[in-house]
Formats: sequence, structure tokens, C-alpha cells
Amino acid sequence: MEVEVEQVQASGVNGDAPESERQQPDGLLQSDQAELGERVTHLERRVREQENEIVCLKGALADVLRRLGHVETSKTQNSILPSRPFNKGATRRTMGGLERPKSQVIESANFTGRTPASPRQTPRGASASTMKKWGSTEETRVGKTPRPNSAQLTQSKRSTSHGTLPIKPALTNRMIPRAKVIKEPTWNSEDKYVRMHLKGRPVPLYAPSNIEDEGSYDVKAPQDPPSQKLKLEWVYGYRGRDCRSNLYTIATGEVVYFSAAVVVLHNLEEQSQRHYLEHTDDIKCLAVHPDQVKIATGQVAGHEKKEGKTINGPAGRKPHVRVWESINLTTLHVLGEGDLSRGVCCVSFSPVNGHHLLGVDEGNDHKMCIWDVSSDKKHHKIIDCKTSGDPVTQCEFHPKDENSIVCCGKSQITFWTLEDKKLDKKAGIFQKHEKAKVIICFCFTENGDVVSGDSSGNIYMWEKGSNKISKAIQNAHEGGVFSLWASRDGSILSGGGKDRKIIQWDADFQKTGVQNEIPEYYGAVRMISQGPGNMILVGTIRNCILQGNMDLDFTPVVEGHKEELWGLDGSVSRHQFITCGYDRHIYLWDAQSHSVVWRKEIGEPAHCCCIHPSLEVAAIGLQTGKWIVIDLNTHDTIHVCNDGKEQEECIQFSPDGKMLAVGNRDNFIYVYEVNEDGTKYKKVGRCSGHSSYVTHIDWSEDGEIIRSNSGDYEVLYWTAKTCKQETNKDDVRDRTWATQNCTLSFDCIGVWPDEADGTDVNNCSISHDKKLLVSADDYGKVNLYEYPSRQPRATGHSYPGHSSHVTMAKFLFDNSRVISTGGRDTTIMQWEVIA
Repeated sequence: MEVEVEQVQASGVNGDAPESERQQPDGLLQSDQAELGERVTHLERRVREQENEIVCLKGALADVLRRLGHVETSKTQNSILPSRPFNKGATRRTMGGLERPKSQVIESANFTGRTPASPRQTPRGASASTMKKWGSTEETRVGKTPRPNSAQLTQSKRSTSHGTLPIKPALTNRMIPRAKVIKEPTWNSEDKYVRMHLKGRPVPLYAPSNIEDEGSYDVKAPQDPPSQKLKLEWVYGYRGRDCRSNLYTIATGEVVYFSAAVVVLHNLEEQSQRHYLEHTDDIKCLAVHPDQVKIATGQVAGHEKKEGKTINGPAGRKPHVRVWESINLTTLHVLGEGDLSRGVCCVSFSPVNGHHLLGVDEGNDHKMCIWDVSSDKKHHKIIDCKTSGDPVTQCEFHPKDENSIVCCGKSQITFWTLEDKKLDKKAGIFQKHEKAKVIICFCFTENGDVVSGDSSGNIYMWEKGSNKISKAIQNAHEGGVFSLWASRDGSILSGGGKDRKIIQWDADFQKTGVQNEIPEYYGAVRMISQGPGNMILVGTIRNCILQGNMDLDFTPVVEGHKEELWGLDGSVSRHQFITCGYDRHIYLWDAQSHSVVWRKEIGEPAHCCCIHPSLEVAAIGLQTGKWIVIDLNTHDTIHVCNDGKEQEECIQFSPDGKMLAVGNRDNFIYVYEVNEDGTKYKKVGRCSGHSSYVTHIDWSEDGEIIRSNSGDYEVLYWTAKTCKQETNKDDVRDRTWATQNCTLSFDCIGVWPDEADGTDVNNCSISHDKKLLVSADDYGKVNLYEYPSRQPRATGHSYPGHSSHVTMAKFLFDNSRVISTGGRDTTIMQWEVIA
């Protein structure tokens, strides 16, 4: 849903980082032409649209092949699970004109999307529509096209219509816009199922047989939200991988930083957090007012459910800067809506009184806007102008001169003067010195000189009021200089990329002999900042925050994943949970101490995980088609299995822990028996029947039946011990399920929004007392409903915070907390359940 274009990444910045970091460059040099990035974004969006269309075409083709291979014989209803209501019209003839013997019965309603070797026999009374797989595509009517992902851009969306519009002679060969049709869910009282539509195709969700024992079921009836609510308690993570100037300490002693769409105010001494939650998407920059109370934060374009992420989106969704008060977290100003085109990469308050605020856009011209924010109630723009056609890495007011601004970026450092609402620019002159590919950072000394660091490891001093270099230190670091900070005692600290060193320099820029090196695991230095008391804070490119000083080792106070995050599961007996992601790491977290219990590097990207219900082991599904089992006490890998070459999409132990089901992207579910100590796994078989990749798996409480969803919105059932598809609806509709991972089922129909296209909800899960249902959606929201949520009109509580698609949300074992994971925002959030 979100395509993040990194504007300030370049091989010249991260190219000097350790070898392991070169896989994730800052990308400054890759942004030579912003049009290229926009082109790539457009192509990626087109690919996703075509993938959606291919899924629809595959479903339609499967239906056609199905109809060619089967014949309709009678109108008598049978017990096969249909994907649409039974056609009780006149009996149709077979392809050869003769009816099949009534005694012939089909073994399964399954069709794999491949042409069968010979036509299958049709059961008594089953029509062709009856034999379609549950969730497969309905007959496509002329003039109708499937609706693609509702999170895509409006101009890319296709609409549906009841029929063909009148065509004028001049437009005969053109595509005519069609009216949009929303198909409402319908209730079949005879067979007791709700038929909803996803991307134009019908999906029947069978209700329990006793659904109408206490009165008729009304598909249009509302369902109230639960009395319980969620409150954001903790944010695990820090955005250091691609953002600078994002770590400060304010007057309250709290450390301020951001992750996803949340600004975190973290009290390190009390181990508590407060959160500013007014942003709607990725926060990219942060500045603190001279009064140490007001804070400014800038974001990219925000989420909009129907229109996607768009520059011309609704008010409040455009790129903008928010000025807010850190005591009570109230917003004072919203700036830049309509002035900014892509996102805000830099913000800075003017010194002394902070009456002026500047912001730099990430658009092609990297426009700088300056606003007057002297009043808490009103604001106005003073001026805007183009800064550079190349990416800007840092831009700040000079702390010793109210009207001076310094700006740096790719191949440039510029000195601006604001006079009479006009901006004058002087470019930095390098003279005989090497002109760096990227000026990464700068800081100001006590006397007002500017000290800059570049991608070649050089440090230059620019005298106050001058645009020429007065002093140079060549190769101060091996690789780029990622951060510079002027300490209270007049010394300068520089942080390196490739060498990960923090070096102290005196006022004459001579080494003092004091230096420190950040452990390789935490990554290169992103930012150095003053911490509480005499402590130093260091943000790293691996999304960690360290605390310490130059005489002692630095210890982590914030840790997090650094690449896309999907896997999450909670302990069955403790306030702990496990996560895994594409950064090849597994973390075990403690929800009470808000800390890492242990971490393990596994060497391959991970996508899903599940903790055994009674043993101290966890199964981890990898992108390579493997799945492994980890001992949670020793952290050792005790079993490795390979199901194929495609990604493991979901993995789930049975309630008694004696079996394991693994859903793969190759459309199969692999079932294994588990021995008593969880160290050995014997393959039972493979469930074959889905025509798209398996997305979710649930077990019945007795461990006999598996329920699964797929990428083309099928709902299928399987007998675990035989791996055969269960096609009798009466054998599965009254089952009690141990989990509610499947987003397509009658008990969670309420989580789907209007006009849903099947990708809006990524995951759902129930509390262990089966009273609450939580869902993770594609719009950065965590949603809470009553369980069961059996009404399409059900309402729930919605909570923002993530800036990417929320990939997973689950309750802890005692139902006191909900843990959620963001995909590309790499952030974990912990929500307290408030009664």
C-alpha cells in the first residue's frame, strides 16, 4: 500500500558503512533525478494492479474450466459447500445431452485451477454453480470488472457497472466510464449463510446452525462496539535507518524521538512513555523550540482509505508540519498544507524566541518555507523558495544569528540570509579542498562557526559569516561522518558510518585521545545528542538508541527491527511475545519491562511465527520456503524443514501441540506430527486445493479440522489427519475454533469495511476469553470489536499510530494487552486494554 521513496539515501552516505549496512543505503546518490523515483513508484503500483487483475482472471478461468469439465443434472439440494447459493431453477442437460446416473457422487468440491485429466462426475442435485469452490469467482457479467485494492490511487481504480452505458458513435472504440456498484452482503435464511463480495466475487460465510434459534438474523442490523478500549502504552522502535536530527532531550528530562506516525516522549529514568498521536503517516523530522516545550514535527502524505496516499488528498492528509506543546500534547499549528508536495525532511525553529519555523519539502525543488509562529493561535507564511535540485540532508537556523540559515545536502552547503521577507543565498566555496559527494551533517560551535561532515570522512570548519573553509580535517573517519555534536564543554563529537567510532575533538580540532566504538550489531551512528544529565544519546541506523558516555560503554535503551516486520506471537503463560522480520532477526520481548529478553540472528528473512502451546519452542516460517524450530530457553535451532522454494505465509500449532500446519505461498498446507518434546516433526501430508497462496490458518478446538483462507478469498476446510478437504458444510459450521486468525469467517465478518477488496484486513485475532476481536488493517489502524462480530454493519474502536500496513495484532495470554506490528514502519506497539 505504501511505496516509500527515500529522498536522502545515497551510496555516498551509506556506501562507507560496514559491509552488512551496504544492503540498505541512505540513497542520496540514487535520487539524482526525482522523476526516476516517481517512475519506479508508478511502475510498482501498476504491477500490483496487474497482480490483482491476474488473480481475478485466474479465478474466472478456473470457473470456465470447471464448467467445461462438469455438467448439471438436477435441482435437488445436496450438502456440498458452495461458493454461491444453489441454483434451484430447471434441471440442465449435460454436455453430451445425457444425464449422469444419480448414484455418481463427486469426492470433493475442490478445483485446483488445472485442467483435469477427465471430467469429474457431478453429485446428485448439484448444479455447476454448486460445484464451484467456496470463494471462487462468480460468473462475470458483461460490463463488470473486478475492483482493485481500495488503498491504491483513485486514478488507478476501476469501477463496476450493472451494464454498458450508451455509446455515442464518436466513442465506439473507447472505454466508457461505468457507474460504481456496491454489492451489499445478503443473507440466505434457508442455507444460513451470509454472502459478501470481495473484488466483485461472492464469498459465502456459513453461520452456526442455531443462529436463528432466538430470532431471525438481520444482515443489516448494527452491532455496537465493545465497552473496552485500547490505549497506546509503549512503542518499541526508533526511525534511525533513514532520518536525521531526530533525537533530543527536552526540559522535562524526557527523550523525544519518533517511530512510524508516533512521537515518543520517553522518560528513561522512570521507564515510561507518552505519545503524540496526531500525525497520519511517516514522521520524517523533528525540532525543539528554544523554550524546550514546543515541538515541531513534519510528515509525508497521509493515509486515505478511498483515495490512497495522494498529494492532492483531503485536508489533514497532505504533507505538513505540526507544532505542538509537549506538556499536554495539544496541537498549536498545522503548517504547509498545500505548500508541500511530497514530505517534510527538515524543520528548525529560529533561535532566541523561536518566532520563525522553517520546513524543507522533499519534492523535486526541495522548497524551503518559513512561517511566523510567534502566536499560539495564528500563523502565516513569510516566504518560500527553492533550495536545491538535489536532496537536502540538514537545514537549520543559525543559533547565533536570527536571520541566518545553513543548509546542506548532495554536493553543496549553502548559507542563507533572511532580510525583509527575502532570502539571499551564498554557496559554500571549497577552494583547494575536496568537494564531497554529500555534505551529510553540520553543527555550530560556541563562537558561531559551522562544522560540517561529509561522505568522504572529512570535517570542514566554516567561519561565522563566511562561506569559505577556514580549517579542514581530512579523513577524520574511515567512511562518512554521519553526525556532529558540540558538547557543553566546547568539545566536538563526530560519529562515523563505516568505522562506527565516536571521536572527541577539542576547540582547536585536535583529537583529545578519547573515543568510543559502537558495537557492530547496533549499526553505524545516525545522531549524537545530549541525554539526561551528563549522558550522551546515540541513535543508530539499525533503529536503536544507546545511552552512555565517552568513558563507558554505550548500552541500548531502545531497540527494534530494521526491516519489514510480519511475524508475531504471544507466550501462553508469560507477558512475553516473539517477533521476526525481514531483517533476519528473532526477538523475544518482555511486555512488563518493555525490554528485549534475547535476540537471535537466523541468516534468512522470516515471515511468520508461532509459539508451542505447552513447550518452550517456537516455529518460525522463512521467506525461502524453510521453517525452523527455536528453543526459547537456549535460543538454539533444534529443527529445520524445507517445504519448497516459496515463502511460508502462516504457521500454527494445534491446540494440544501435537500437530503443526504450515501454509505456503505455493498454495499448499503442509501438516506435521510433533513429538512429545517438540524436537522432531513427521510429515502427515499436504492439503491441496487452494488456487492461490494460503494466507491464514485456524485449528478447531479438538484439533481435527483446519480452516484456511487464501489470496483469492477462498475459505476451505481440511481433515488434519488425512489432509483431505472437508466439503460437508454441516460438519464444519458448528465447530468451535481455538483461534480466529482467518479474516474470512462468519464470526469476524464485522471487521470488513464497506467496499472492501480483500486486502483491507491483514489479520485478526481473539482474546483468550473469546470476548474481544482485534484486527490489523491496511491503513495503519488497529481495530477492536466485540466477539463474535457477526454483523457486516458492526462498529468498533479504531486506533492510529502505525504509518504502514499493520501486519499483525494479537492479545497477550491474560488479555490485558494487545501487541501490533507495522510492516514497513518496522514498529511494534503495545496497547493496554482499558475496561
